[in-house]
Amino acid sequence: MTDKKIAIIGGGNLGGSIAYGLLKSMEYKPEHITVTRRKIELLADLSSKGLNIHSDNELAMKLADVIIIAVKPKVVDQVLNQAKSVLTKDKIIISVATGVKLAHMQAIIGDEFPLFRAMPNTAISIRESMTCIATSNGSQDHIDDVITIFNQLGQTIKIVEELMDASTVLAACGIAYALRFIRAASQGGIEIGFDAATAQTIASQTVRGAAGLLIQGGQHPEREIDKVTTPAGITIAGLNEMEHQGFSSSLIKGIKTSFDKIG
Repeated sequence: MTDKKIAIIGGGNLGGSIAYGLLKSMEYKPEHITVTRRKIELLADLSSKGLNIHSDNELAMKLADVIIIAVKPKVVDQVLNQAKSVLTKDKIIISVATGVKLAHMQAIIGDEFPLFRAMPNTAISIRESMTCIATSNGSQDHIDDVITIFNQLGQTIKIVEELMDASTVLAACGIAYALRFIRAASQGGIEIGFDAATAQTIASQTVRGAAGLLIQGGQHPEREIDKVTTPAGITIAGLNEMEHQGFSSSLIKGIKTSFDKIG
């Protein structure tokens, strides 16, 4: 268990999910996690679990080793201006606000502080996030510290900042794409005889198993597909019909459309 103190500035959906994930990891003492929010009564559950809860951003950042800024993008500048009076060079600052670039944040606080951007997805609430991080001035020790934090909440990789928008689409929007596949598969399951609840259970666990094969086995998807596509079999017939209907191309186009929308 680490003694690092973490301040989560903004206890909304994402900030709260990060707090719950860190608490569930058992790697951080509850009393070493502080969450701020203007309406602190909305954080009563976190308070009951031993976390520090209050509305004073500056105090929270002053006492922390790691500061996670989890506010809306339009509020980031305000938080960074509050931080300027309490920042020291040994503090790590991580923004999970979408679209706020490192250079913009450095223009406010300077470039002498280890500064990171992180893009988790909503599966962070169950400690299954895919989180991408980027930095312009973090040392390898700082990078390791940030990866350690987010690895408690899923899997983490370091990327260049230029790919942060792409990571938003593939990982954050990607949750919705995967859920839409599960919904469609469930509807197909109903058509072939299952009730809705059973169809969703089967589709959800099947997707979980498919992801596990790739994550644990490290194989290309087609290698695993080959194992279940026998000659003249039912699997290849279904796959080919999906491709005839534009399954892969529509998904690729959807990802590209989401990416273009960011710009």
